Amino acid sequence: MKNHGFGKLVTFLNKLKQERINYTLAHHRDETIMVNVAVAGERWEVKFFEDGSIEVKRFVSSGEINGEEAFSELFAMYSEPENNSAKLTQNAKLQQIIMPISWDIWNIR
Repeated sequence: MKNHGFGKLVTFLNKLKQERINYTLAHHRDETIMVNVAVAGERWEVKFFEDGSIEVKRFVSSGEINGEEAFSELFAMYSEPENNSAKLTQNAKLQQIIMPISWDIWNIR
């Protein structure tokens, strides 16, 4: 099998190096190698396929800056369901312990 993708990948990596653009490589699918490029306000996913084709996804920032309060949104939206149920169970157990203590502190019954 003739592989055209490798030559394109090497050419692209050499160009990134020449232009001093940092990147990382990833291999998530059998037939692809992905180049992740992060530049100011953008992230690029460039996939090089075994057959020589290339797929580019470009993610552009809205420019909005958030604080650490955004973490809760991240975990709420993207945590694995098993982790969420385990966390809910753990939180429920903690509430059973903490709530009586807080009621005693505030003399609430």
